[in-house]
Amino acid sequence: MPFPYRADHVGSLLRPFELLEAFADPAIPFERLNEIEDRHILRALELQKQAGLKIFTDGELRRRGFMSDFYESVEGLDRTSEVQRLWKGAPAGAAPVSTLQSTALPGIVVEKIRQTRRMTAHEAGFMCRHSPGDIKMTLPTANQFPAIMYKRGMSERAYPSYSEFLWDIVPIIKGEIEALVDEGIRYIQLDAPRYSYYIDRKWRDYIRQEMGRDPEDALIEAISADNACLEGARRGGAILGIHLCRGNNRSQWYAEGGYDPIAERLFTQLNVDVFLLEYESERAGTFEPLRFVPRNRAVVLGLVSSKVPTLESQDDLARRIDEASRYVPLENLAISPQCGFASTAQGNLLSEDEQWRKLELVVETARRVWGSA
Repeated sequence: MPFPYRADHVGSLLRPFELLEAFADPAIPFERLNEIEDRHILRALELQKQAGLKIFTDGELRRRGFMSDFYESVEGLDRTSEVQRLWKGAPAGAAPVSTLQSTALPGIVVEKIRQTRRMTAHEAGFMCRHSPGDIKMTLPTANQFPAIMYKRGMSERAYPSYSEFLWDIVPIIKGEIEALVDEGIRYIQLDAPRYSYYIDRKWRDYIRQEMGRDPEDALIEAISADNACLEGARRGGAILGIHLCRGNNRSQWYAEGGYDPIAERLFTQLNVDVFLLEYESERAGTFEPLRFVPRNRAVVLGLVSSKVPTLESQDDLARRIDEASRYVPLENLAISPQCGFASTAQGNLLSEDEQWRKLELVVETARRVWGSA
């Protein structure tokens, strides 16, 4: 499919210092926090427009992390604990990454989850009133949560298995997608870093040993769950996408490896219009797995790093797009950063100026390759 946005971005933007200070202040009135968020979102929209982008997000500036809308909209969690993960890539002297740094913890599921409010109504409403162009809204995949919110010894009292927890999450994500489509949102993106568990040997071992699942069976169920969330959402011209990365927290990651182990099953069975794929470093592997992408799907190549401040060479980006076009027709390709700039509120280790320069580079490269952004 010809993709309408040659210059794309994954969604999250670095939080300005004033907003981080407000997040950290437990005494700040809701109205004051909302005013600060509104002001910085309006600025982010203007800067996206100035960069030449044609698809707009609120930068996830109201969120403490890319998943926080979910766990702030449900009850049934013990928020004093978390499932630990090992991260890679910390620069010398950097503090160790933990979700406990966040002001809103995912927690551990200990009771049947109960949805108390919609996930993104407050974000989508503001965007519909103020966005200068087409809107992208991002949601975490349902598959994200069993891996990080189900802890043996605590969660069995609510759900005997990871699978039962997963399928209780699906109606919540599905309902949110349907609501966004009804509101006229143009582009809905599921953020799905958990698929990286199936491409990295150590995480496949984790699935087998710690979760008690066969990795291939778990992958099949993961795709089925995402397809169930997306079912019936292709109306009103909405574009459905899924973003895959290998972890993104303070410029660190937790998984490595190419898409080869999951490519055929994922690209041929997942019912999305566009795959947004991390491809900025050797840990993402080669473009060869893209040969399985059907000709009616688009691929956004995440070639620009959101983890490091160094600006990529436009010549190198154009060369890599040409390499990818050997497997996916050029008209079905686009370019973006490899992930968001701030999957957690603390953000990656680069400056706002460096972030905007990278987004400008994405637009400039798109114009060079395709003639428009």
